[in-house]
Amino acid sequence: MTTDVHAHLLLPHLHAEVERRAPEEVAAAADLELRRNGIESLKASGAMIGSRIPKLTDVDARLTAMDAQGIDRQWISVSPNHFYPWANEGLAGWIAGETNRLIAEHVAHAPDRLTGLGVVPLQHPERVVEYLDDAVLGRGLAGVEISSFAGEVELSDPRLEPFWARAAELGCIVFLHPFGCSLDERLDRFYLSNTVGQPTENAVALSHLIFAGVLDRHPDLTIVAAHGGGYLPFAIGRSDRAWRVRPEAHGCEHPPSTYLRKIWFDTVVHDPMALRHLVEVAGGSRVLLGSDFPFDMGLDDPVALVRGADLPAEIIRRILSENADALLESRVRA
Repeated sequence: MTTDVHAHLLLPHLHAEVERRAPEEVAAAADLELRRNGIESLKASGAMIGSRIPKLTDVDARLTAMDAQGIDRQWISVSPNHFYPWANEGLAGWIAGETNRLIAEHVAHAPDRLTGLGVVPLQHPERVVEYLDDAVLGRGLAGVEISSFAGEVELSDPRLEPFWARAAELGCIVFLHPFGCSLDERLDRFYLSNTVGQPTENAVALSHLIFAGVLDRHPDLTIVAAHGGGYLPFAIGRSDRAWRVRPEAHGCEHPPSTYLRKIWFDTVVHDPMALRHLVEVAGGSRVLLGSDFPFDMGLDDPVALVRGADLPAEIIRRILSENADALLESRVRA
């Protein structure tokens, strides 16, 4: 079965309830998004999302689109605007629980074709294990989606150690997908907030995991990085150099490049040459088909990108199906 591991769900009713419960905080977050993205990009994104609401909310529309793309199964995660990193502990817990419930309900309409990923309130590290268990054990989801950071919480934060340990113990998937970019107004034109911001956030977040030794302490973690891991796989030599010559960059046991073969990456890189390089540095067993469905910055024909990248037939087969199947099977065994 051809599996797309990067596909999104929108929860408009949940967002409306968040707006009702925290109107001032939602307004402040909207102001931040305006500063980060610029009015031109926000208008274009609003129109684009509005035209794709059925694919983002309706199971039948989703399945029809999957058939057109030649996709047998999707891993469903919420659109990252549902992370709400500013939410206080009580609200954040309610959001995580409701999100996990709604994702489980969505995928239950077509369990043979849809696999769900929940969320955790990353900005409240003391609550993340609770909602990881809620997603995986309580709702039967395959794992959770997290952002590249949440407020002051970076992925290297020691307070997240129980989360990494529990995720490794459960054998579940942790899908790393950024929301926004900490470069803020520098990227507020030309859609740089996405084209530059998202790959930057992926690279920063993965670097926190690597250099802090998280992958050394928790070697059984299943981290799947959206957008091909951003810039990191393409500039990993600079990280290796820092590891060799800078004492403060020596927090991991091995050169950073070795950890690329301990992480999984999707194929949302938009370029056959980039996909070939990703396979070269991460390995053919560590790359998974992804589309970023159904957004305009995703892949319209994700299968064609893989088949047209001049890769060996065995690697193509792994990317399209076998690697994702193996991850789900290992989760079940765990």
